Amino acid sequence: MSKQIAIMGVGAAGSYIGAHLTREGYDVTLIDMWGKHVDAMQANGLHVTDALGEFTIPVKAIHLADAMQLNQQFDIAFLAVKSYDTEWAAHFLKRFVKKGGVVVDSQNCMNDRLVASIVGHDRVVGCIMSSITVALWEPGKVNRGGVHGRDRGYDVFRVGELHGRITPRVEEIVEMMSCVDASKATTNLWGERWSKLTTNASGNPVGAMMGEGGQTIAANPDARRIQINICKESCQVALAQNYVVENIRGITAETFSRADDGEVYEELDSKFMPTGGSGPDWKSSMGQDVTKGRHTEVEFMNGYISQQGRVAGVPTPINDAIVQVVSEIDAGTRTPGPENVELVLELAAMR
Repeated sequence: MSKQIAIMGVGAAGSYIGAHLTREGYDVTLIDMWGKHVDAMQANGLHVTDALGEFTIPVKAIHLADAMQLNQQFDIAFLAVKSYDTEWAAHFLKRFVKKGGVVVDSQNCMNDRLVASIVGHDRVVGCIMSSITVALWEPGKVNRGGVHGRDRGYDVFRVGELHGRITPRVEEIVEMMSCVDASKATTNLWGERWSKLTTNASGNPVGAMMGEGGQTIAANPDARRIQINICKESCQVALAQNYVVENIRGITAETFSRADDGEVYEELDSKFMPTGGSGPDWKSSMGQDVTKGRHTEVEFMNGYISQQGRVAGVPTPINDAIVQVVSEIDAGTRTPGPENVELVLELAAMR
């Protein structure tokens, strides 16, 4: 555990990972732009609450401005910023990674190639965080909802090389992430990315534009219709480009691509219906951003699906409409609310 590790971008996911790695004994430096969060971590440590209980751990946290003065280099650097900050953050991080070191792209969305173009293709490993719900509503306090992956036989972290081979550094990072939750190496990074992109694109913006949590969305038949069609279009685009997409909600991409079939739609709709649980109505990460008045990643989620749809010649009317509505919320010209569900369906029908 002598290797030095940095986490660039200590939002909810970065905080959760950083706290567990630090508690495990790894030498971790946390770098972030939110001053109050850094101040809170420096003063009181990082407090974690999840299904296993809670703990507070002292951490090494640094303001971005202070990080400019760092004279150390890191063996492993996790990039965990929002997608719209990827380019400048990768350039910033590049000089702090040792020769022979690795940048772990642990973001949402399809940013691996951009990161590789900046830091070098031989220095990037991808890490997908699947089926994990975390929130950072207060400085220095991160919460995770739901049951841990290892308690349900599910690998939350999937680590892989861009070229698809399992390497010693992938296995090292898998072992490292296993202290956070169940992890595995993958030979199909791009198929994992498309699966997570589809999951995020179908949940994040719908909650953000409605201003609601996941259970409320699931109880709305039209919201479920939007989610299913987002998945359908995403899978059609990916399959048209010959990606081997990993299952989404336990269902194959091929099945989602046939959502226009009535029987298939009913099967899919059952997967999006409320589960009957009594837990909190968690907002998606994009929903949290909207609540906090922050810019969303919609252009890098649904916008990416739409852009790749144009490349592949696959229509993406629902994703196009989602991008329009959430972008208007970003711009302050539209407010979140349940009425945006009907608006998206109307806009999509016009395309």
